[in-house]
Amino acid sequence: MSLPQLPLPAGPAPACTCTPAAAAPAGSSEPDSTAGRFGPTHALILLIAFLGLGTGLFLAGTELQTVFALLGGCGAIGAATLTAAGGGRRLISVLAEAAVRSGAGK
Repeated sequence: MSLPQLPLPAGPAPACTCTPAAAAPAGSSEPDSTAGRFGPTHALILLIAFLGLGTGLFLAGTELQTVFALLGGCGAIGAATLTAAGGGRRLISVLAEAAVRSGAGK
């Protein structure tokens, strides 16, 4: 089976408009970082994946203690990855806020 040849463009290809300078807001030298943020959709996908993985392991006959240990390890690796990728400031501020709230009894 042979595939037909695709037609080639007659002229040069247009220039790419996806440079970092085009993504930066006006008056800023920083690129827009909202595109790479961890959002609620990502959290939902990870939650479904964790529930599915835990259920699959349990139905396959894995002991419940082992399932929790494996999922806890996966969660720790994920948290460490997000901390390293985000510079850690956001996670540290959330943990500090949670510690203060628990100390205040809220």
